[in-house]
Amino acid sequence: MTIRFLASGNTLTFDQLTAEATAATLTEYETLAWRFCYDWLFGWEQFTLNTSGSTGPPKPIALTRRQMAASAAMTGQALGLQPGDTVLVNLSVRYIAGMMMLVRGLELGLHLTVVEPTTRLLESLPIGSRFDFQSYVPLQIEAISQMPEGLALLNTAKAILVGGAPVSPVLEEKLQAVGAPVYQTYGMTETVSHVALRRLNGSQRHDFYTALPGVAFVQDERGCLVIQTPHLHDNPLVTNDVVELLSAQNFRWLGRADNVINSGGVKVQAETVEAEVGRALAEMGLARRFFVAGLPDARLGEAVALVLEGEKIGSEQEEALLQSLKSRLPRYHAPVRVVYVPVFAETPTAKIDRKKTLTAR
Repeated sequence: MTIRFLASGNTLTFDQLTAEATAATLTEYETLAWRFCYDWLFGWEQFTLNTSGSTGPPKPIALTRRQMAASAAMTGQALGLQPGDTVLVNLSVRYIAGMMMLVRGLELGLHLTVVEPTTRLLESLPIGSRFDFQSYVPLQIEAISQMPEGLALLNTAKAILVGGAPVSPVLEEKLQAVGAPVYQTYGMTETVSHVALRRLNGSQRHDFYTALPGVAFVQDERGCLVIQTPHLHDNPLVTNDVVELLSAQNFRWLGRADNVINSGGVKVQAETVEAEVGRALAEMGLARRFFVAGLPDARLGEAVALVLEGEKIGSEQEEALLQSLKSRLPRYHAPVRVVYVPVFAETPTAKIDRKKTLTAR
């Protein structure tokens, strides 16, 4: 097992990783990754990190070594990772996704290459780079997959993970050009990274998630997912994710309970509407960030609204967009108005912060 730090040009062995003097030769970000590896190799039993802030204010969570090692083993088993496999670590090691890439390398005997998180990854990597195991957020893999050299990089993998935010239907279609298996992850800091995967491309593509080994699912009275797995402190763990439960190991994710809009007595899941918005915007050639929200309405209680980032589009184009969505969606589900916000508020992990965005507009 080795760790290669591209920015400083260092490739560290086990002995070098456990030498305090090593830190002096690394960049500030690389030192964060090295410090975690150093603590892990010296047997630290507990690690504290912050949640991403996507469903509320970021909060510290203490995770144990046993939990993190168990999660790494589950991923290794599900994806067939083997000692000596090469791994690209380009997710922030300040948060669970990047940190667990390090743990998988340390626990499974993988060779890690650490680069700072960026959507311009190809500029950081040597030409002809190949990695057996890769992990991205949607913005990263979308940028990479649009270039021939990016597709070549993706196709060197035996498994690719995409997480941190939902994968849009438009991006999912683009990923059909990738030959290597691509999986969307389901998980959070509280679950010590992902507990389920959904194949996004190829003949095994599915619209539902499948549990990792040892994980099972049930639903609560709200229709939200409850996770049963022995490696969690809170077992079972009750989530705020509305799902269609297919079996103890499979579910379709519908959205967050926080994002249910009550429009005229009809419950509208914002994420379901957003899937159609993404398709409609792509067909119209509009590359905009957006989300769907319920805004106060005297008649309906809440009206479904489309929130677009940036300048106002033309009146005719806006009307065409609303009419297109009306034809695609059931009654009361289609947005009845468009709200414009110059720049969306974001969480520390660059996800759209819906509440702050609406409050600040």
